[in-house]
Amino acid sequence: MPSSRRLLAAIAAGALTLSLAACAESGRDAGAGGSGATGGTLVFGAPGAPDNFDPIFAQDGETFRPARQMFDTLVTYKQGTSDLAPGLATEWTPSENGTVWTFTLREGVKFHDGTDFNAEAVCINFDRWFNLPNAAAQSQAIYYADTFEGFANNQGDTAGAPVYNSCTAQDPNTAVLKLNKAKGAFPAAFGLTSLSISSPTALRQYNADQIEQSGDAFTYSEYATAHPTGTGPFRFESFDRTANTITLVRNDDYWGEKAKLDRLIFKVIPDENARKQELRAGTIDGYDLPSPADWESLKSEGFNVLVRPPFNILYLGINGKNNPALKDLRVRQAIAYALDREALVRNQLPEGAVVATQFMPETVDGYAPDTQAYAYDPDRARQLLAEAGQPNLTLNFYYPTEVTRPYMPNPTNIFTALAENLRQVGITVNPVPQPWNGGYLDSVTINGNHDLHLLGWTGDYNDAGNFVGTFFGRPKPEFGFDDQALSSQIAAADGTVDPAAHAAAYEQVNRDIMARYLPAVPVSSSAAALVVRDNISGVVPSPLTDERFYTVSKG
Repeated sequence: MPSSRRLLAAIAAGALTLSLAACAESGRDAGAGGSGATGGTLVFGAPGAPDNFDPIFAQDGETFRPARQMFDTLVTYKQGTSDLAPGLATEWTPSENGTVWTFTLREGVKFHDGTDFNAEAVCINFDRWFNLPNAAAQSQAIYYADTFEGFANNQGDTAGAPVYNSCTAQDPNTAVLKLNKAKGAFPAAFGLTSLSISSPTALRQYNADQIEQSGDAFTYSEYATAHPTGTGPFRFESFDRTANTITLVRNDDYWGEKAKLDRLIFKVIPDENARKQELRAGTIDGYDLPSPADWESLKSEGFNVLVRPPFNILYLGINGKNNPALKDLRVRQAIAYALDREALVRNQLPEGAVVATQFMPETVDGYAPDTQAYAYDPDRARQLLAEAGQPNLTLNFYYPTEVTRPYMPNPTNIFTALAENLRQVGITVNPVPQPWNGGYLDSVTINGNHDLHLLGWTGDYNDAGNFVGTFFGRPKPEFGFDDQALSSQIAAADGTVDPAAHAAAYEQVNRDIMARYLPAVPVSSSAAALVVRDNISGVVPSPLTDERFYTVSKG
């Protein structure tokens, strides 16, 4: 993975933005899969339903999937890679100290509702995110909070000093973003789907910021549920909740390469076997996350199995808020020693999967080769539990249903294997299965109802902060873990702009997380695939699971 993620590289490059823009424009054409048939409807089987359609409130891949087709970001990624490419900005230039970013914007771009895209629209979006009005809205804007660390008026669990300062429309085609401090996440983080640019007209018309929480549930605005309005190659048509289908139509006024398809339908089919049967029956044209056990048989039947490069982490989350025993490092270490992760990788995950030694894949700069290891050792686990005075620990173990994730091909099977490991060392496990959306995600990431949970992360860009910073850079209900020393250490690493020093600082963060803190247990890193019929071309598998369907054609 290139080190162009680093702020210093962006600063030192000077005119790099110009050459990067030219290269990425040619890459856009190359990624299209060549000329193909135009028109028609593609039906793609998705493992889960989107939570909503407003990107700022998106936090999982199934919500990002349709958003990526409808919206654009200032910076994007060249198809099939994590390399930066122009999006709505053709150039992006930092100040010498990295606290001011100047974006040169595309001209002649319009939102789906006819509103002009310009610097004022960019600033309205950044100001909107910064000024989200209440705890419910801020709690759902997870990616923004992780990246910009705080809001104009922090509410709920967000308590950091904001990185964002202001946005100025210098002229219609130049937006100037001022930050309160430099961050190594930029410029790559400007490509986050959550930072997609929405139509200011639609945001106002459909009350985009009206989000409410009742108990553990959230209610979104009319904008987020029925009127998402971006500049992307597809426009929103409908979400039929009875048929579980999201229908998008081609945006004939798109500024870039026009989509080849007339319509793109995401059909939500949570059960992987049901997705496979629908592919065989011809009722869908492809689907995401086929079971690794089916890859070879699907190929032999004439389907195209497209394997993404691995760029993810599965982890067992530990929440110390509800159970005081989990605040003891010895108990968390006992849980790590109790897990037979080698057997799990061998029996449940695809070929090429590896046991994770830390909270990022080894391809990310900042990976430490010498972290403390937790090999499968039930006797050591029992010993640590006894030392901590917890020989008969009982834990509520949450796991998701009605979904398949790139890092977690079968959540129930993975839960079963890990729960049995825990029982063998004397831990009583109370299973708590919940549906992915409308239950599980809110329970574990927002409300912190669990003791243990399964979750993972597919990287958004190649920076250690996108992994460990996202997890542990600020207190989160997911982990019930708040250690200011670790937060400060991560912040210092994130603000280190020299590439070598940046990587070295994160290596030490990883060593300390595994030896001194262990707020969760990294489990594995693995490849994931998608599968399509042989008459489908132009699908480019992405390590970021950032597949864009405007290049896809149906023969």
